[in-house]
Amino acid sequence: MGDILPLDVIGRRVDVNGEFATVRFCGTVPPVAGLWLGVEWDNPKRGKHDGSHEGTMYFKCRHPTGGSFVRPNKANFGVDFLTALKKRYALEDGSDDDGKSCSLIVGSKQVQTVGFENITKKQSQLRALQDISLWKCAVNCAGEQGRIAEACPNIRVVNLSKNLLSSWDEVILIAEQLNNLESLDLSENKLQFPSDSPTPTGTFSNLKILVLNKMGITWAEVLRCAPSWPILEELYLKSNNISISERPVNVLQKMRLLDLSSNPAIDESQLCLIAYLPRLEHLLISDIGLSSIHFPDAGIGCKTSMFPSLQYLVVNDNQISEWSFINELDKLQSLQALSCTRNPLCEEDKAEEIIIAKIGQLKTLNRCQILPEERRGAELDYQKTFGNEWKRAGGHPDPDKNRPNAEFLSAHPRYQLLCCKYGAPEDEELKPQQPFMLKNQLLSLKIKCSNQHEQKVLEKQLPDSMTVQKVKGLLSRLLKVPVSELLLSYESPKMPGREIELENDLQSLQFYSVENGDCLLVRW
Repeated sequence: MGDILPLDVIGRRVDVNGEFATVRFCGTVPPVAGLWLGVEWDNPKRGKHDGSHEGTMYFKCRHPTGGSFVRPNKANFGVDFLTALKKRYALEDGSDDDGKSCSLIVGSKQVQTVGFENITKKQSQLRALQDISLWKCAVNCAGEQGRIAEACPNIRVVNLSKNLLSSWDEVILIAEQLNNLESLDLSENKLQFPSDSPTPTGTFSNLKILVLNKMGITWAEVLRCAPSWPILEELYLKSNNISISERPVNVLQKMRLLDLSSNPAIDESQLCLIAYLPRLEHLLISDIGLSSIHFPDAGIGCKTSMFPSLQYLVVNDNQISEWSFINELDKLQSLQALSCTRNPLCEEDKAEEIIIAKIGQLKTLNRCQILPEERRGAELDYQKTFGNEWKRAGGHPDPDKNRPNAEFLSAHPRYQLLCCKYGAPEDEELKPQQPFMLKNQLLSLKIKCSNQHEQKVLEKQLPDSMTVQKVKGLLSRLLKVPVSELLLSYESPKMPGREIELENDLQSLQFYSVENGDCLLVRW
């Protein structure tokens, strides 16, 4: 901070007592004497007005309380890249603290130097740096041309998030000196982007990961800069209020991961514009308000040509409430992993089992592996649950008479395939259960982790009809242990000293004669 202002002060980023802002005005504000900066705060709650004072508009803000006037000596305009780097890693130039001296030949004279070995050591340490973080270090520019390349040419990973960079041009000046740059994080910098294709060829030739979260960048600006990212594999654009306005053509073709989370302006139709990125494997679209998705090129039981390589889809914290959404996901030809937590649909009974049954190729759901026996159980249960509906719609065990109507097939597109896989459900299986009092079907059980002595004994009430597989699923969530590692047995006060193994995942607790007061033993 100081009274000397940069020549290009308008548009510069500043830090005022820990709050970030952009300078929109520099001059006098009568009747108060002296020089003032008009700033637009990143956090509009920090401001007092819209850029006007006593009826005069000095600058404009996007928010009616986004502006303030501050004295120049209160504003920190930041430092160059190398200064911040040396300070962050305690490698500032200067004499050695221990006062060691050594001789240096300059021409024909021998000169005593103080701290020479220490300076050489620090220069060596700078050159060795490969992975650096300058998060919130007030970096505002590249500094003197060529100094970064000379001092630290081996840097591969750079975190420049939450700094005072104000233009994409300054980013270019930094990046063109880092020939090995592979990963760059520029989140929470408010950058001005040129209106034309801005970047010299080769500046980002090795860049594979780029993080641009919370910057206010637009989709048009992304596509304008994208030609300079020829081998980019991961692009993070979270919380930018982005709207996908056009299809990427001849850019981003090697991208494997795209994060568009927390951009509520994105809707189903906009996702179609990125549906033909050939190598896109991971798509993160959490918290965008999504409620539906549709692949119009694929009918019931067919695979879509859209998102051809998509393996991992994250749609957490959206408004998904219809099963038609899940039906559509089964059309994705490469989908293997899905995360869809905190959606209205997930609050329904047996939601996870139904999702497993509806998406045939899914291997992971909400970060939990789907084991073969778990899939089998989910699909058989799904078959029985909707068996009577299938029969009423025209379904029949005889293949020649099996003609369920279009409405049923639309709601349950995999049902016919499950009948082929396991056979049509028998009438006996589809008979409604006799009414019963729930309290008479619940077992009060203790759950003890036999080989984890620090784990407290749990007490749960479980239906006697609950399968061993579902008990394991419950315990997996409670104990944070994969289902595949759990072994279950039980002991009863009626049979002291005897332990009975629950070895068949598809059998119920009732099958094994588990009763009230028994103790389930869990090992992994």
